[in-house]
Parts: sequence; C-alpha cells; structure tokens
Amino acid sequence: MSPFYDESPAFRQALLKSERLRILILLVAVGIAVLARLIRTLVAWNPENAAALLWMVFFTCLFVAVDVIVLRVIRAAIASGKSSLHSAWLLNILLETCFPAVLIAFMSSPRLAPEYRPLVNPSFLFYFLLIILSTLRLKPSISILCGLISSVTYLAAAMFHGWSPRWILANASLFAPQKIVSAYVISILVAAFAAALVAREIRHQVEAALREAETRRKMEHLKHDLEVARSIQQSLLPKSMPQVSGFEIAAWNKPADQTGGDYYDWQALPDGRVLVALADVTGHGIGPALLAAVCRAYARVSFGQQQNGFLKAMEQVNTAVSADVGEGRFVTFVAAILGPNNSEVELLSAGHAPLFLYWLKHDRFEQMEAQGLPLGISPDFFSEPPRTLQFASGDLLLLATDGFFEWANAAEELFGSERLENSVRASRDKSASEIISILYEEVLRFAGGTSQKDDLTAIVIKRN
Repeated sequence: MSPFYDESPAFRQALLKSERLRILILLVAVGIAVLARLIRTLVAWNPENAAALLWMVFFTCLFVAVDVIVLRVIRAAIASGKSSLHSAWLLNILLETCFPAVLIAFMSSPRLAPEYRPLVNPSFLFYFLLIILSTLRLKPSISILCGLISSVTYLAAAMFHGWSPRWILANASLFAPQKIVSAYVISILVAAFAAALVAREIRHQVEAALREAETRRKMEHLKHDLEVARSIQQSLLPKSMPQVSGFEIAAWNKPADQTGGDYYDWQALPDGRVLVALADVTGHGIGPALLAAVCRAYARVSFGQQQNGFLKAMEQVNTAVSADVGEGRFVTFVAAILGPNNSEVELLSAGHAPLFLYWLKHDRFEQMEAQGLPLGISPDFFSEPPRTLQFASGDLLLLATDGFFEWANAAEELFGSERLENSVRASRDKSASEIISILYEEVLRFAGGTSQKDDLTAIVIKRN
C-alpha cells in the first residue's frame, strides 16, 4: 500500500469523496434513529421516554455538529484539491465512537438490571455501522483503529454500569451478562479486522481504476499529440509533384504509425533543374518523424545553395545529421536531379538500396546499390561520385523504402524485390502515379491482412 505522501492527487480526491459519502450515510442513519425514538416516545408517552428523547437529541446535535464541521472541511478540500483529512481522522474516530458509548451509558432503561444495560441497548449496533463505514476511508489501519477505539469506549460504557475487567477471568457461566460483554468486544474486533480486509480490497480496486483512468488519459493525450505530429508531418510533404518537361514524376507515402520516419520531397535548384529526394530514418514513430523533418530542412538548405555540387551538398547534409542523431540511428537518403528537355538523370544514394531501374528497350530491371554510407553513420561522408543515367522513352526509376518488399504475409514470406519488379513491369504502360497504386494493391493482396510493420514511401520518375 502506498504511503500517504506517495498518493496521487486523484487518489486523494477519491479518498475525500469517499469520506464525504461516509459522513452523509452516518448523518442519515442518526436521523433515522432519532426519528424512530421520536415515534416511540409519541406512541408510548411517559416522563422516562420524554427525558430519554431529550438526552438523545442533545447528544445527536453534538454528533451532527462535529460531522457537519468535518463535512465542510472535506468539501473545501475537494474544491481546492490540496488537502486531505488524515491528521483529523483519529480525533474524528474518537468522537464518533463516543456517541454510542454515551447513549449506552446514559440512555439505558433504569428498569433493567445494571449488568444487562450494556447488552440490550440498541445503540450498540451503531458500532458496527461505524466499522462498516470505515472501509470507505480506504485504509485497513483505520478500520482496525476504529474497532479498537470502539471496544475501549464500549467497555467504558459497560464499566459505567458496573462491569469490571475481573469478569474476563472469572469462573462464571459463559452466558453470564458480564461474560457476554467480553463476547461483544470480541465481535467488535472481529468486525474491525473483516472491515480492514474489505478496505484493503476496495483500496486496491480504487487504485487500479485510477491507474487505468490515468493511463487512458495519458494515451488520449499521446494520441492527440501524435495526431498533431502527423498533421505537421503530412503538411511537410509536397502537395504536388514538379512538372519537368520530358518526365512524369509521382510520389506517395503511408506511415506504419500515425507518424513515420519516411519522407519524400522535391525542390527547384538555382540552375533550373529539379531535385527529387526520398529518405528513410531507422524506426518509425514520433522520434524518426522528428529526425525526418530535420533531415528535410538540412537537405533543402544544402542543395539550394548554387555553389554546392551534388556530392558536396550531400556531405553537408551528412555533417548536420551526424551532429543530431543518437547512437544506433541513421538515415538512408537518395536524390535524383533532372532537368527539362534533358534525358539525363543524376543519381546519388547515401545508404538507400536497392534502387530499381527499368529499361523499356531491353525489358529488364537493374538494381542499383548505394554509392555512399547512410547519413549519420560518420561525420565524414564516404561515397562514390553520383551516377548519370541516360533515359529513353518508357524508362523509369523506382525509389522505394523497404516497407514494400519486406512486408510479410501470414506464412512470414516477404513480398520481395522480384514481385515488386513484376508488378512494375506489368504496369509499365501506366502513368507514374498508377504504377505506385498498383504496386501498393499488389503488396496488400500478397500480405493477406497482415499488419503494416514499416513505413511505405515510393517515387516513380518515368521518361515520357
């Protein structure tokens, strides 16, 4: 069980509301008892009953006054959310358990023999109500304490009528009134220990419910944050693809989670050509999404400078990314540069492979490997020079992340690069965007309902 100073604000609020309920139930019970006494007095009017009613009303007013004060403190604590009543509980328990003791001591019928007065007074049952309601304080120690104090106050009331502790060991009948007082005390203690077990179980259930509610609240907050991150990430993707005379360019992205580590981008270069880029950050989720956004910003700045060559710009991006990524993270990055009315495509890959080249004239695929290491592996960028490709009509370049060919079906068989090539070959006469759509449909059909484990991003550059 957590100590008081470790209890969460939500648990303290639940504790205060539970204590408020306990006091309200007590006040209702006391009100019913007074009403019953009033009816009895009116039905059987005599000076003795009238005096007993007055004494009961007097003691009840004191009891109600104390609990009303505590109730007001509780309501203030609930409103402020800063306080609880642990320090006042001991005094409150003492005052409440004195109430039935006083009624037993001063409101027992004088017509009864003194030794029977603590046994037949119905006020004794109030002890069990107090013990039962102590479970609402959600602390087993409070229930036990309530039982111990109830036993002491009951014995004090019994001693007021002549009972003595010597009767505990006296050689007398088990049914002697003085012996039955001891049995009553034992019943109070047994009820207290039973209440403690119940309070412990209730507390565990309340704590579990509060933990579940807190977890749900955090999940809702995280979901909201992820939705915001997703909307921001999606807003960074180009709304349209560049129009380059002689080429058709299409791109598509679908993260595995609400945010992903893949992205694609394009930008117009100062010399009039266009750069199309695709990147894949290790992992998927909010962390890789942030790194992907940073990488995009670095790439735009580095490639946008007129004096930078292709390789020099990639080196600058790698230097910037290396300073940001943690150990074990890196970015595979591939960029293609093409210009209008020019069949050449300049290609440089930092760790992103394979790259799929389809030559229509020969109806064959060429899988191209990366020229350099992924970004972030080392502050120094090691790479071969960019490769220049001559595209004829119908030739195309597919840049895709491994989420496509590493998607597995229920038999744990990967989609693979061969199926990917077959899908592209079959749709080679389609537009660039249709090629991507057909490829995605083929992957979904192959997966057969298995969940997407990795981000999907693809770019198709096709020569008209």
